[in-house]
Amino acid sequence: MAGLTITGLTVEYSSGGYTARPLDGFDAHIAPGALALLLGPSGCGKTTLLSCVAGILSPTSGSIRTGDIEVTTLSGAALTEYRRRHVGVVFQAFNLIPSLDATENVMVPLRAAGISRKAARARAVDLLGQVDLAHRIDHRPGALSGGQQQRVAIARALALDPPLVLADEPTAHLDYIQVEGVLRILRRLADGGRTIAISTHDERLLPLADQVVELAPRGRPPARPPELLDVAAGETVFRQGSRAELIFVIEDGEIEIVRELDHGGEEPIVRLVAGQHFGEIGPLFGLARSATARARTDARLLAYTAAAFGDAVGPQRLAEVIRGAGVPVSGGAPRIDAPSTGGAGSP
Repeated sequence: MAGLTITGLTVEYSSGGYTARPLDGFDAHIAPGALALLLGPSGCGKTTLLSCVAGILSPTSGSIRTGDIEVTTLSGAALTEYRRRHVGVVFQAFNLIPSLDATENVMVPLRAAGISRKAARARAVDLLGQVDLAHRIDHRPGALSGGQQQRVAIARALALDPPLVLADEPTAHLDYIQVEGVLRILRRLADGGRTIAISTHDERLLPLADQVVELAPRGRPPARPPELLDVAAGETVFRQGSRAELIFVIEDGEIEIVRELDHGGEEPIVRLVAGQHFGEIGPLFGLARSATARARTDARLLAYTAAAFGDAVGPQRLAEVIRGAGVPVSGGAPRIDAPSTGGAGSP
């Protein structure tokens, strides 16, 4: 059995002229033979991660090892062999060929691997039986329900008996009746000794898993008193693409907000001064940082959890903050009157 070890994985790409970094130094280990959930909201990098593990996308840096294979160094024939023999992928949108019936869809990777038509057909029929579709082997995708199409996709991913199976949001397009059958099949796959990695945003799948890998924090941290932070001129408060955990109010000094450009430069967004806040959208909505915050001068900040920030400003003011769409871009946010911080004072 082959496990999966990911170390320092970073993926960067250009998005509208800016640098997007859905994965930034990501680490994870999935034990051999485990069913692991890659859990997180939309946009947190789940599909990007699976694409890298599948050898479809090359990361900017980092390591992906499964068994004795270092995926990031593969190319040419070795990469093709890895994709064909070592990993099976169940795509969110099924990716079935409309003109082929269920059996023929499962036969595609078998025939591509040079297996005879007769042997490929026998293997496809057997796999469709394993996913409870023996009565639908000659139906085209258009005549199958969403759950049935997903099971054809699972059978296709198993065609060459890979030790590692990746499933991208396999229940996203299914109703609760169809989901039940797919979940049972996925669980059986892991029980058969394969390592299974399933990306999902649905916490209802947690009982399915042997292991949970969280790509973003679940829920808001509880409210706690704000912390006083001193940052030196030039010091980075947070970096574009990093996890967002705290909201900041400036007690003293100046903070600049910039966006990293895809050619390596920076675009200034705004300069903020005492009494203004920044970094609120990420923690409130579980998003990665959309910009970098850096001290222009020596500065003193109050750092709030999302819950504590909401308590400090109140529901009406919080709604105004959200309507402001993040970092203020001119005169900015009104001063926030924070509660006492045990001698640290208020802004």
